[in-house]
Amino acid sequence: MKSIQHFLSRARTALMLAAALGACSAPPAAVPKPPTVVTAPPQPTDTATRTNANAVKVEFFVMSQCPYGVQAVDQVKDAVDQFGPAVDFSLDYIGDVQPDGTLTSMHGPAEVIGDIAQLCAARIAPDRYLDMIVCQNRNTREIDTNWDSCARETGVPVLPLRACVNGEEGHRLLAASFTRSAAREANGSPTMFIAGNEYDRRRETRHFVRAICGAVTSPPVPPPCASLGPLPSVNVWVLGDSLCDDCDTDRLAAAVESRFDNPNLRVLDYRQPEGRVAYEEAGGGQLPLLLFDETLAADPEAYEAMSPGLAAAGRYRKLDVGGEHNPRCADDGGCKRAECVQTLACRPEVPKRLELFVMSQCPYGIRALDAMKEVLANFGNRIDFRIHYIASGTAAAGFRSLHGQYEVEENIRALCAIKSYGRDYRFMDYILCRNQNIRDEHWESCAKGKNAPSRITRCVAAEGNLLHERDIAIANSLGIGASPTWIVNGRHKFQGVDAETIRKNFCQHNPNVVGCENTLSGSEVPVEGGCGG
Repeated sequence: MKSIQHFLSRARTALMLAAALGACSAPPAAVPKPPTVVTAPPQPTDTATRTNANAVKVEFFVMSQCPYGVQAVDQVKDAVDQFGPAVDFSLDYIGDVQPDGTLTSMHGPAEVIGDIAQLCAARIAPDRYLDMIVCQNRNTREIDTNWDSCARETGVPVLPLRACVNGEEGHRLLAASFTRSAAREANGSPTMFIAGNEYDRRRETRHFVRAICGAVTSPPVPPPCASLGPLPSVNVWVLGDSLCDDCDTDRLAAAVESRFDNPNLRVLDYRQPEGRVAYEEAGGGQLPLLLFDETLAADPEAYEAMSPGLAAAGRYRKLDVGGEHNPRCADDGGCKRAECVQTLACRPEVPKRLELFVMSQCPYGIRALDAMKEVLANFGNRIDFRIHYIASGTAAAGFRSLHGQYEVEENIRALCAIKSYGRDYRFMDYILCRNQNIRDEHWESCAKGKNAPSRITRCVAAEGNLLHERDIAIANSLGIGASPTWIVNGRHKFQGVDAETIRKNFCQHNPNVVGCENTLSGSEVPVEGGCGG
């Protein structure tokens, strides 16, 4: 099945509302430490704070070159300025201290130096360091060097800053900051807390101001809060189907609530009269769906950001979030509809069948195909393994594929190899050979056996386009656009690229097949990734 993360990602993209809602989170890269440094324990004074017993505590954890963190810091800086001492603001950085004391961060050594420069500025000039950071953020590619000119521009003392950045103190400050971030379990940039509660809403200044005002518990009321007007209410409906295992409308509703200021949210079920009426009035579509009405215009940022993806649908404005469930196919007799015949819900259950949908030049698809060497060695002919290639177009109009025309040509050659050498999966010899250098135009060397190259060539010329057109129709009818995608027994979808993930998912629905008792190579956590979507 297509994961809830996929269509939540589609929804979040549409609901960004002019704010970056993503985060940077990845394995680090190293930068050497000064040889004489001894890492000190974290100290509360290592980051700039504004002292006021009643101040609202605002904590930011970022990476200095992460575009999402940069955007958030730029916007919160204006909010911090408006509140003055009514906010206790702290800024820490995400990375690792290696066993030898080396500091590492996602974007590499330049980011580590940028982190250090900003912490040093916070220590030396707590009232000006955010100005310096905003200056640096104009060009984060040079964040390891532009601190010097930005310090001069914003009045941060350059000589002590330089001594801190190039000396042991800067290394100590960043090591302590990394430790504080780890203690807060901050792995994504930005991770933000306001009054101890994680903040995951929109990242513009006015939204930070409103969130901070909501955390004020003692008088006097800070001036920014006194002028806040009422929040516009936006009507939002999340439309799902209680018979849809993949719709997860609760999580979609939570995503909506976190990205609108004041949503009037309702979750509708297609199986109930109100939900069915809304679905038909909205012109149908794949569930889940987001529906809005004219109140969306009360939030201009939301309307502007989402308007390219909105479709007029009766009294609604409909937003497709990448769902795959056609509820009409789950109605009594729904599988007789032409639109439903090839959907997962209506496909017949075929025991022991394993289908793989790929693009021939997708690196994740290649990994999935390579993993099948071990899977087939484990199961042999006890499974019915089939490969389908993803593209678009028709034999008459021509084909298009994500990686270009040569991928189309390779898809067709592979389909001809499958047709010509289906017995005992001998076509896998050709595919596995090609995977070693899929962009090599000399495919003939992988066509083993007597007359193999000419046999494939004849197939390509005679029926290759028709084979590809049929494959494309299968993928399209199932709504499959991501390589690799697997289907077990004709109905059960999953993602993965390693042999053990494939075995587990196949055996979940075919537990008595010989070979299911074995453990294949792979990871405890399924290894995923894909091309397209």
